[in-house]
Amino acid sequence: MNKLDLITFGRAAIDLNATEYNRPMEETMTFSKYVGGSPANIAIGTSKLGLNVGMIAKVSDDQHGRFVINYMKDSDVDTQYIKKDTQGRKLGLTFTEIKSPEECSILMYRDNVADLYLSVEDFDDDYIKNAETLLISGTSLSQSPSREAALHAVDVARKHGVEVIVELDYRPYTWKSEEETAIYMTTVARMADIVIGTRDEFDVMEKSEGNNDEETVKHLLEYSPRLIVVKHGVKGSRAFTKDGEVIEGTIYKSKVLKTFGAGDSFASGFIYALKKEKSIKEALQYGSAAASIVVSKHSSSDAMPTVQDIENLMNNHEG
Repeated sequence: MNKLDLITFGRAAIDLNATEYNRPMEETMTFSKYVGGSPANIAIGTSKLGLNVGMIAKVSDDQHGRFVINYMKDSDVDTQYIKKDTQGRKLGLTFTEIKSPEECSILMYRDNVADLYLSVEDFDDDYIKNAETLLISGTSLSQSPSREAALHAVDVARKHGVEVIVELDYRPYTWKSEEETAIYMTTVARMADIVIGTRDEFDVMEKSEGNNDEETVKHLLEYSPRLIVVKHGVKGSRAFTKDGEVIEGTIYKSKVLKTFGAGDSFASGFIYALKKEKSIKEALQYGSAAASIVVSKHSSSDAMPTVQDIENLMNNHEG
């Protein structure tokens, strides 16, 4: 097998997206099933863009787990380290509500889920050593043994010159306390080469709502990160480099159906562009264009765009 461009680590789940728009979830009767979970979506998105991608995860040993593994295989994601839980634990389920483009919500069932029982014994260090980049989801740090497995994976990557990307992926119902969240998110962010998160996620990591981007990156850049990306939703994104450069992202307008899925598609486009040795400015453009495409469609994983889709949107925008 060719060297992997990227390994994602953490959450694979099921998304059940409402097929009835403009109504609350309590009145919604029909949903469509998709693969979900930020690291799974990013694996699918980057693979669809042509990168050689694998995933380290744990799924339920049942129909839903087989659905995820089969979908990942069909998406050309290497699944040898997507393990099945043998203790009867289930996949996380996410129900989505689409009241309007501006008002969407998600309802997650995350009790005793398989992905948080991913352990060091479930993967081989050599798998990480032979990759170019490891992406860790912040959610994987929220509980043991997944927490120790994630930190071990980062340690292996750092020791063997594998780039580490941390996608903060904060889910409040997975963590026990604000203090615990801040401690572990900060720990892994300081060990990363690249950190990606929303402004709200960085606030959670810092236990502060008053910090601005400049304050956030000043502290983090004193450690390992060389690039930090702060996402501001419809206001765009900003990237900060170790040498003090600040790069503003481009905004691409689209007909928004729902707001979820934007972060995962942004990360996919951004990572792809960096892998293709494009500038940080261009990487932000690829990420933003990918996000604009996904929020206009019903799913997250199924809607991940091709390179042609992204570049068509960028070219039309520039024209």
